[in-house]
Amino acid sequence: MPKITKRFAKAADGLDSTKAYPVEEAVKLVKARATAKFDETIEVAINLGVDPRHADQMVRGVVSLPNGTGRKLRVAVFAKGPKADEAKAAGADIVGAEDLAERVQKGEIDFERCIATPDMMGVVGRLGKVLGPRGLMPNPKVGTVTMDVTSAIKDAKGGAVEYRVEKAGIVQAGVGKASFEEKALIENVRSFIDSVAKARPQGAKGTYMKRISVSSTMGPGVKVALGSVGVQGGM
Repeated sequence: MPKITKRFAKAADGLDSTKAYPVEEAVKLVKARATAKFDETIEVAINLGVDPRHADQMVRGVVSLPNGTGRKLRVAVFAKGPKADEAKAAGADIVGAEDLAERVQKGEIDFERCIATPDMMGVVGRLGKVLGPRGLMPNPKVGTVTMDVTSAIKDAKGGAVEYRVEKAGIVQAGVGKASFEEKALIENVRSFIDSVAKARPQGAKGTYMKRISVSSTMGPGVKVALGSVGVQGGM
């Protein structure tokens, strides 16, 4: 069992672990308890009633948070010719084709988002075993396989968050920083939850969203009352 530090215990003091708080209060409690010496990330975790082992119950998507994430992402783009030039002009940190694929195969993955033009998927497809487990494989469903590389890069750097359900049926993502204003964090939390709600797969039966919690990088989780974010029982 992990050791509970004095700082964590202090942060958890006054929280009712059995209570689900309205989203506004949950964010306020988490923000107030983010007392680390760095700007902690505010995270949302959602327990879903799906089994991602079945293709028709997979949940994944991308959402552009209204107030950004507070993170500076390094973006890599697989492109050639004019599209490579466009990617560089749009602010991509790494641009390449076969040369970039060779770097990735060697384990040189110094980026957090990967975009590709459709004509490069023959090259990128061979990197599935390397990029897939890291959640970096470009996918047209989330807008990372596209000819509009400028928009994709701007979205990635401006606050777009990709998410994908884990084996245990949990979707989680960072939705801002503790330094954000409460209003901005609440808007981002609602936006993320709304996107996951709309991504409900056809194979999902019964209750879709079971539990939602908000936390900071080093702080305790706070349960969110489902009704406060528009989630009704049995959704």
